[in-house]
This record gives sequence, structure tokens and C-alpha cells, in this order.
Amino acid sequence: MNKRLSILIAMISLFGSIVSAGAVVPTAKEMASAQQWAIARFGGLRMEASGTASGPVMSSEPIFSFVYGGRPSAEVLGAWKPASSTRALDRGRSERTLSWTDPKTGLAVRCVAVVYSDFPTVEWTVYLKNTGQADTPLIESLQALDADFLNASGGEFLLHHSVGSPCKPNDFQPLETPLGPGAEKRISAKGGRPTNSDMSYFNLEWKGGGTILAVGWPGQWAATFTRDQADRLRIKAGQELTHFVLRPGEEVRTPLIALQFWSGEWLRSQNIWRRWMIAHNMPRPNGKPLPTHFDSCWGNMKPTAEEEVAMVEGFARERIKLDYWILDAGWFPYEKEWWDTIGTWTPDPARFPKGIRPIADAAHKTGVKFVLWYEPERVTPNSWLAANHRDWVLPRPGAPASVPKLSEEKHGILNLGNPEARKWLVDYLDGMFKAEGIDVLRTDFNIDPLDRWRENDEPDRQGITENHYVTGLLSYWDELVARVPGRWIDTCASGGRRNDLETLRRAAPLLRSDYFEKPDSQQSQTHGISLWLPWYGSGTGQADPYIIRSSICPAWRIGLDMRKPDNDYDALRKHVADFRTIAPNLMGDYYPLTPYSLESNVWMALQFDRPEAGEGTVMAFRREKCEAGTARFKLSGLERKAKYEVRDLDSPKPSRLTGAELMDKGIPVTVPAKPGAALLVYRKI
Repeated sequence: MNKRLSILIAMISLFGSIVSAGAVVPTAKEMASAQQWAIARFGGLRMEASGTASGPVMSSEPIFSFVYGGRPSAEVLGAWKPASSTRALDRGRSERTLSWTDPKTGLAVRCVAVVYSDFPTVEWTVYLKNTGQADTPLIESLQALDADFLNASGGEFLLHHSVGSPCKPNDFQPLETPLGPGAEKRISAKGGRPTNSDMSYFNLEWKGGGTILAVGWPGQWAATFTRDQADRLRIKAGQELTHFVLRPGEEVRTPLIALQFWSGEWLRSQNIWRRWMIAHNMPRPNGKPLPTHFDSCWGNMKPTAEEEVAMVEGFARERIKLDYWILDAGWFPYEKEWWDTIGTWTPDPARFPKGIRPIADAAHKTGVKFVLWYEPERVTPNSWLAANHRDWVLPRPGAPASVPKLSEEKHGILNLGNPEARKWLVDYLDGMFKAEGIDVLRTDFNIDPLDRWRENDEPDRQGITENHYVTGLLSYWDELVARVPGRWIDTCASGGRRNDLETLRRAAPLLRSDYFEKPDSQQSQTHGISLWLPWYGSGTGQADPYIIRSSICPAWRIGLDMRKPDNDYDALRKHVADFRTIAPNLMGDYYPLTPYSLESNVWMALQFDRPEAGEGTVMAFRREKCEAGTARFKLSGLERKAKYEVRDLDSPKPSRLTGAELMDKGIPVTVPAKPGAALLVYRKI
């Protein structure tokens, strides 16, 4: 048998029996499976039946791999003396570190794992550092995860995964790939932005259970799923290209890998995942989870301070409570297109003679927080950064002639792997936060960085520029937020193209996709993205009720010209009131009530349920060519014997049904007009 990691699905007995779809709390046996797996792979203190520790347990089979000087890591690490340590991080997590050091070259390898005590989740990151006095031998094919999964339970492997956000109608479409004998599936980032083409989250299902896998790397990751002719599935995941030597004192890291073990039905596991994302991953300004909210952004790319203030004051005048006001791109000086002057971060003195502060003050005066757009990483050739700090920009000056230079067609990126450039950026943005009254940094990234990274790599240093850049990016975010408690960052990246796990621990996606004009696509985006992310944003600039309801999500916006007297402000007030009613439920458990579809002749329906509160929401959409005016949807996650009051937000007459009736027979929803949408709320009585 292959001595690499074998996760025996025969361990399903540890997972426990099949759990009902309504159960969204990890079972004791699921937790035991994760803990035992963590001990087997990362060591730790094995607990005796008495509750006392019997001593450290070391793993002989690392879950990661690389090639060092032409030799596989399993071979070289076996000859190096290992060490281990364990410490508590907080009430819900413990950290286990395995380390090895080459006595000849000084290469130090450190695997840092975190084991959760409230979720069946284990995560780890691998670090490699040259502690010697000379360059290391060549390090190649560094994989953060390299493991075999054995299916001893019968049945087949099924991989659940999703489209990312390439700005197409099917953004976030759920996908299923059977992995039968001989199958191979490779999935990766595109262009260096991690969710540019595919989401970096996977749910591997087998008979009776499975495991969720996430790759946290805001760069070019890749994962392969290779099935042999028997019952073995091998998974590799890591930075796509690693082929480098390390200089003395230099350190690199792998992507973060997270595994969450589950049993029963795969949709239940997605809700446990959503709960883990909320509990341990989403940014928590001032120690509190990010709230659902209603925001607005005018969208004029050459605004004036007076216009922006008028928009903010318009919401206050019409008694429509905003939570955030966003000043989007175009507030800096430019002549033709805002796109071509990125890297000059001063307000246009003609349009903002007193800076950005008057807009922030107007927002704060009405109890609204202020969000300012930046794209700090892209650098255009006619910008201040290109003129004053060209040495900080990739491609670097002095690069080989084969490397394209900065030009109107070739924009550069600020090298966040350069400590001097990174310090400047943190200091500058920190100063802008304070001087201009910024509450939230909206950080965009409208360029694929991969070719800039690789053009700057030497033949024996391939992948090193990306690795240092990604490490610097995460460090920059961490320091900027740490300077003032309560700050948080939006990750836009052309709408949803940088939503990997490491990013989402530091930033939140105010705009899930740049494809937001089509209402049917908006509904389907919610259908798909909600499997993985509990918090995300979208919105519309149109007043049509169907379009407005199709865009509703936890961070929701409507962008209208609030200076116009002929807007239907009564309707807008109702839309916002409806959102406030259902918003808490959007962070609950998620159940798609209809299959994913972009077809215009069907119903689309979604359920968000908060079992602890006994409340939930159904969002139902009758599309443009759907002939059926009434549809019935069977709900999930309810208490069978409990009674629920169900109310259509467009109707004053509630109905009362038992949980069993709502789940077995379903609830009828009528939408007379097509297209049309219904919002229903229910509560346990």
C-alpha cells in the first residue's frame, strides 16, 4: 500500500450515522474524526480514557510534499531530525507545529496546523526558510496538500465545485464532477487572481460522507484530483509554479489548506461550512461579525464633491436609512479615462477642492459610514507612483529586453514583496483613513498579475516573485487593519476575483461579481455563491422591482440619483424596509429550493433559515417566460411538530402551517405577473 496519507473512508463509523438535513451542528463523532485525523497527521497529545495526556505523537508521513535537490521530500525529511510543539490559541483552537532542519544546507521546514474544537476542521500552512550561509539546492513542486484518499465504503467519489467570477452570466454556477476509475480533474486560478475562473473551494463526497477542501492563496493556485483504477483518489494542491533556490535568510510559504470532515448529506455539510466561515473566518471589526447592511454608490466616474454630498443628503431627506456610502473610482485627477491614471492617489483639486473629507463628514452627520475606493496595486505609466517610485513597480526597471515595459497597454503592479513599497502603502493609506474620515477601504484589483510576477523570475527562481508578493499582500492588509480597531477592507478585484480563504479572513466582498445587469443571473449568483460564502454584496442601479429583489444579498445596494424628484421614493422605502426584515436571515443556513438554472421559463427559489431564532426567509422568482403563476416549494431545517406563521411581504394575510407541512407538502407561492418576485418570512409560534 502507498505509505502516503491514506484517509480511509472506512472511518465512516467514526463519522456517525446519517444525520437529518435539518441538523446543522457537527456531531460528536464528526468532531472525533477530525481530532483523530489531526493527531495522526500533525501529532499532538494523545488523550487516554482517563483524560490524561500520554505524550506527544509524531507523524511519519507529512501531508505536504516537495522535491529538494532532485530528491522527494518524504525521503529527505525522513533523514532529518524532527521536532514538534503544541499550544492553545484560544478556546476554540489549538496549534500544532512540526519542524525539520537539514543539518547540511540549513533548510528549515515548518508545518503549522490549527485544529478546531468547535468544528470538525483542520488547517495548515508550510514554511520553508534557508537558515544556512549559501543558496539552497533547488526546491521544486512544493505542494501544500499531497494526499491519497481511499474509498473503502463502496460507491464513487463525486466532486462538488463552482465557477468563480469571470464576469459571465453563470458566475458561481455549482458544478459536479464524478471521479470514476482513471479520472483526472485539474482546477486552478487564472491570471493570478484566485477566483477569476473557478472558486478555490471543493466538497469531495463519497458514500455516507466526505470532506470540504479550501485553498487559501490570493495568487495562482492549482489542484489536481487523480483517481486510479481501484479506490484511491490522490489530491495535490499548492502554488502552481514552484522551482527556486532560497537565498540565505529567505523564507517562503505554501497556500493555506483547510479540511472539514462531514457525514450524511452534502448540503448539510455546506451549512456547517457557512457557520465555520462566520465563526472563524469573516473579518470582525471591533470584535463583532460584519453586519448585513444597505449601502449606495452613485457610480459616476467623474463626480464632484457637491454631487456626492447631495446624494448622501438625498437619502436622509427621503428618510431612507443608509448604512454605508461608497465613493467609487474616479475621484483622483485624470484627463480621458479613470482607468489610465491609477497610481496617483490625490483627490482631483478641481472636483474635490477640500479633499474627500466633506463627503465623509456628510455621511457621518447622518449616521452613515464612509467607504472610499482604491486600486493600490495597479500602476499606470503616467501616474505618480510610476514617476516617483518606478523601482517599486513590476516589471522592474532593468528587466531583460524580453520583458514588456510599462506602456499604455502594459500596466504594472506595485511590488508588495518589496518591504519598502509595502511600508509606504500602509503608511499612506493609514494617513488617508485618518485625514479623510474613511471607515472602510474598498480595494479593487483590475489586472491579472501572473505575467508580471513570472516575467521577473530568474530561471532558478520561478514562482518566488509571486510567493513574496502574496505574503506581502497579506501582511499589508493585516497591518493596515491592526492600526485602528474597527477598520475593515472590501475585496473587489473586478468583482469577486479574489475571494480565496486567506483573503476573506482579511477582507469582505462588497461586490461579488461585475456581472450584475441581468436579474436572472443575479438570482443564480445568489444560488451558487451562498453554498460557500455567507456574506457578499451586490445591487442594482435600476428601479424595477423585479430587478431590485433579484439583487438582494447580505451587503445590498441601490444606486439611484437622489437629486431627482420623480423617483418613486415610496417604493424605494418599501424595498429597503423589506430588506431590513429579511436581512438577519440571510446569514443563516442556506437551502436551494430549486435547481440552479439560467433559463427564463422556470421558477428560482432559495431559503435562508435561522433555527436558533425560529425564523427564515424564502426568496422566489417567477422568470419572464415562466407560464406557471403558482409554485410549491418544500422547505428544510424546520421542527416538524412546531407551528410557523408564514407571511408574504406583499400581503397582509399570514398563514399558519406546521414544520411537517412546510417540509413535506411545501408552501405555495403565487406571483401574478411575469417576471415577478415574492419575499416570504416565517417564524415559529
